[in-house]
Amino acid sequence: MEEADKRRIRGECVKLLRAAGCEEAVIKHCIAVAELALEIAAASKNKNGNENKSIDEELVFTGALLHDIGRARSHGVEHGFLGGEIAKSLGLDDELVKIIQRHVGAGITAEEAKQLGLPRISLMPETMEEKIVAYADSLIEGTRRTSIEHALSNLKKKLGESHPAVARLKKLHEEVTGF
Repeated sequence: MEEADKRRIRGECVKLLRAAGCEEAVIKHCIAVAELALEIAAASKNKNGNENKSIDEELVFTGALLHDIGRARSHGVEHGFLGGEIAKSLGLDDELVKIIQRHVGAGITAEEAKQLGLPRISLMPETMEEKIVAYADSLIEGTRRTSIEHALSNLKKKLGESHPAVARLKKLHEEVTGF
């Protein structure tokens, strides 16, 4: 992706985040996630020949920049779903809405969504763009990059060793990185 395009998209997305009421720390986090997500997308496109040439880097970058727009309303697990509602109200593409809704952890199943008080819909990342944003978000704490091992350790401490989200993050790591 060209630097001029990155600057333009970043500027447009930061305006949307600010207009929604996101704090500066959230905006800085979104920028850090977007930079990492774009690196992951580029690496995925170049891996294994032409296998992943269809990854839409602009969609990944834009989705990553906006992934936490729901934090304008909540910092709880529901921020992904709420962010999707904000994105819909702004008239954003359905692809972006889904990235925003599906980025939390390594995804939330419909049953888990119901248990969390959300509509009983699957919030699991499906497309490679959705998976890349969810994965990149799991590797950024604030604005600092961490390792998959660190992210898994934190998830285990927070949810417990046997929580399904731990296995989902491992699977997401394998799908995105090929390792």
